[in-house]
Amino acid sequence: MASEIHMKGPVCLIKNSGEQLEVYQEALEILSAIQNPVVVVAIVGFYHTGKSYLMNKLAGKQKGFSLGSTVQSHTKGIWMWCMPHPQKPEHTLVLLDTEGLEDIEKGDNQNDCWIFALAVLLSSTFIYNSIGTINQQAMDQLHYVTELTDLIKSKSSPDQSDVDNSANFVGFFPIFVWTLRDFSLDLEFDGESITPDEYLETSLALRKGTDENTKKFNMPRLCIRKFFPKRKCFIFDRPGNRRQLSKLESIQEEQLNKEFVEQVAEFTSYIFSYSGVKTLSGGITVNGPRLKSLVQTYVSAICSGELPCMENAVLTLAQIENSAAVQKAITYYKEKMNQKIQMPTETLQELLDLHRTCEREAIEVFMKNSFKDVDQKFQEELGAQLEAKRDAFVKKNMDMSSAHCSDLLEGLFGHLEEEVKQGTFYKPGGYYLFLQRKQELEKKYIQTPGKGLQAEVMLREYFESKEDLADTLLKMDQSLTEKEKQIEMERIKAEAAEAANRALVEMQKKHELLMEQKEQSYQEHMKQLTEKMEQERKELMAEQQRIISLKLQEQERLLKQGFQNESLQLRQEIEKIKNVPPPPSCTIL
Repeated sequence: MASEIHMKGPVCLIKNSGEQLEVYQEALEILSAIQNPVVVVAIVGFYHTGKSYLMNKLAGKQKGFSLGSTVQSHTKGIWMWCMPHPQKPEHTLVLLDTEGLEDIEKGDNQNDCWIFALAVLLSSTFIYNSIGTINQQAMDQLHYVTELTDLIKSKSSPDQSDVDNSANFVGFFPIFVWTLRDFSLDLEFDGESITPDEYLETSLALRKGTDENTKKFNMPRLCIRKFFPKRKCFIFDRPGNRRQLSKLESIQEEQLNKEFVEQVAEFTSYIFSYSGVKTLSGGITVNGPRLKSLVQTYVSAICSGELPCMENAVLTLAQIENSAAVQKAITYYKEKMNQKIQMPTETLQELLDLHRTCEREAIEVFMKNSFKDVDQKFQEELGAQLEAKRDAFVKKNMDMSSAHCSDLLEGLFGHLEEEVKQGTFYKPGGYYLFLQRKQELEKKYIQTPGKGLQAEVMLREYFESKEDLADTLLKMDQSLTEKEKQIEMERIKAEAAEAANRALVEMQKKHELLMEQKEQSYQEHMKQLTEKMEQERKELMAEQQRIISLKLQEQERLLKQGFQNESLQLRQEIEKIKNVPPPPSCTIL
């Protein structure tokens, strides 16, 4: 639970040795314990631009993430700090602080690209922190954005031509927040005051032209506009003098620039209020274990020389969770059956009715905990396991009934058998005396409650095992004529045939009940599958509409700025997305 996560400070999530990325087990164990939805805020930027200070403020602490007061970069890799969300009950805030980009101590900056890409992939809010204004130098430094399509795959299939690639990214990518530190300009444009957000949009305006310089100018701006349609900008005055900057961990807010303190408060308030839960395509909410799986999958792909694939990460997560969902459902079914069933049951129908109730609830448990069950592979596995568990309960029920009836028969007829052994019935009329005693005991057996559905079978099998005894008494009874003996033998055979016929009818009835229950089970699976797939279809269509809406807003901006060709291109991309057929309402198991 989120309330149980009280980390004293950040821990390393992903270590960057300069050669390879490595995931830390301690951090993964922390994520495994977080069952609540996570709001993931990641920050990237060049080293010594004040990233860690902002993250400490989000953590509500003076110290935590290493600020670094020397020319040497401190944070290496990605560090994580988890805590209960200050404004959203039953949510966990996960802060990710990354090492400074383009550290002069690093010879190869390829890992910078991976750190940047991982921060984008893992977060629901992505903060890019820089010093000064948004000028061409700042844009050139943000070349990592233009490289995202070379670093990340959205689909496992190489053919993505049918749908605009950026649409796939938009469905996964976080909110983009640009924080400008030590900002000293007046926020004015053409003599009019503008907001930081308007300043960002103005800075992302494109130039007209087709020459190489214009293309180079437009490229990072186009990438930000296409991949991050939800954008926000914050400006920060210089916090204090140079000496104060090296002591920000210990200096009190009253000693800092008042405007800076207010700007930081506005920034943290926005992040707490508007940073959403990390979600995956289809509206899948991410909790700690799911975030753990994403981290492992992405880093594993990078270390193996492959591109992190968002679709593969979701499918890997689905494999893990769907397998666990099957086990959760089976565990639930067994617990409920054991709680409710009183064995042995008098009829098979009684057990099957209880099975059906527990099965329906177990399927609900599976549906709640599963997603992206391709071809209903895991639901079929659940169905097979539930059928096997049902058969196991049926067998156990029969075994318990058989054992109980066997004990009862031994208890009731044991004395009669002893009398036979002692010769009590070896006399004229002894056979009918034996039958009388046998019928009395049989009546008592039948009237005894709680025998279960094997009562008649066990009685018949018991009598069949004692046929030689009855035959001997019949043959020894001197009071009976040969004809009477023959008639009695025929009667015994007729009774045996009738009992066998009843057993056959009972077996047929049992088979019909099991087949009927199997059909009911199938219908229950289909009913819940249909409901789930319809809900998923609605969520995917809502996500598609959200992407279209965001792209339409971007198209309008381009149109207002006079970029007819770019606006038309974006319109064509929107039409492609619209023409993608919606997912089917349901598929048959």
